Amino acid sequence: MDQYAKKPAEERSAWRVLFIFLRLGLTSFGGPVAHIGFFRDEFVTRRKWLTDRSYADLVALCQFLPGPASSQVGIAIGLTRSGYGGALAAWAGFTLPSAIALILLALGLASYGEVIAPGVLHGFKIAAVAVVAQAVWGMARKLCPDVPRTLIALAAASFVLWVPAAWAQIAVIVLAGFIGLLLFSPVQSDGHDPLPIGISQRAGGFWLFLFFVLLMGLPLLSALLPSQMLAVFDAFYRSGALVFGGGHVVLPLLQAEVVPTGWVGNDAFLAGYGAAQAVPGPLFTFAAFLGGSMNVAPTGWLGGAVCLIAIFVPSFLLVMGALPFWEGLRRNARVQAALLAINAAVVGLLLAALYNPVWSSAIYAWKDAVLASVALIALTLLKQPPWLVVAGCAVGGWLLSIAL
Repeated sequence: MDQYAKKPAEERSAWRVLFIFLRLGLTSFGGPVAHIGFFRDEFVTRRKWLTDRSYADLVALCQFLPGPASSQVGIAIGLTRSGYGGALAAWAGFTLPSAIALILLALGLASYGEVIAPGVLHGFKIAAVAVVAQAVWGMARKLCPDVPRTLIALAAASFVLWVPAAWAQIAVIVLAGFIGLLLFSPVQSDGHDPLPIGISQRAGGFWLFLFFVLLMGLPLLSALLPSQMLAVFDAFYRSGALVFGGGHVVLPLLQAEVVPTGWVGNDAFLAGYGAAQAVPGPLFTFAAFLGGSMNVAPTGWLGGAVCLIAIFVPSFLLVMGALPFWEGLRRNARVQAALLAINAAVVGLLLAALYNPVWSSAIYAWKDAVLASVALIALTLLKQPPWLVVAGCAVGGWLLSIAL
């Protein structure tokens, strides 16, 4: 019997998913790698909606797909929990807090970035170090229990640090899959924790078909119909559909779309990017700021909503399209052998990200390392909730900035 079927209906409602992700959307600072750590703590450790193995499988799938990996992991968790409504609820709860804040900034709160003390922002980054370190350690204990998988994780981390490009992460996962086929015996009983996916492969095929139809059709439609809103939707859809590597990688694409065309001034673009670092949730919500800052219609709340939806639509289509096929593949014994190595490689990718950019952008002096260590102890030994640790690091960062 499906282990999730035993849960009461209210435990699986989209509203419950919304409220849980809303709390994460209000407190998850630190970028996509930290978000993966927050999700693991919430849904693997605390709520036990997923096992470490199935969670790592989701992370590996979303590393394959273009778009914001952490947001796609959240969408996938909501989808497996409560269907299409859960996917939408997970996205809305995790995304809307930062999107609303950035649209408000675009509407005139020019001093928003200066109101928050630099020490507080630095404290958020230090909290991310502890959150990611906890995730790496917890996943490594279960997914790298032997020497071969430990070596795979270390090799993966070394490679992506040596070649800091988005394609390197995909190459590492693909190569790890082949290594898993060679090293590990394809035993059906080892490595599969079922995910409750209520989407058929036929429906998944439709969503993938729609993804490619929009990707190829929107530019043609925009050329035929001189609509500014259609042109904006096309630009942001393509940006969300073609970027690998997460939020920071999409910035050059967005700048090329909105600055040369005169839709958004370069100064406003840079100011919004700086403010996007100060809010929780996914960096892709920067699209909401750009939509709210448009010099031509649509602008304001409508522009922010259009750009936000456009940049995330590819993520929904890809997750809903790929997940039904992924679940079927991961039942295959040989695929499970490959996943043993792929999951180890995912740990390596997180380990590399822990060093760069998480550690390298947050730990500048011994006091930063001390605060990060205290935060890690609070998470691991004292079992404090991540949001409380984030708040404590923000206060600690501010105190350190004025005391030292």
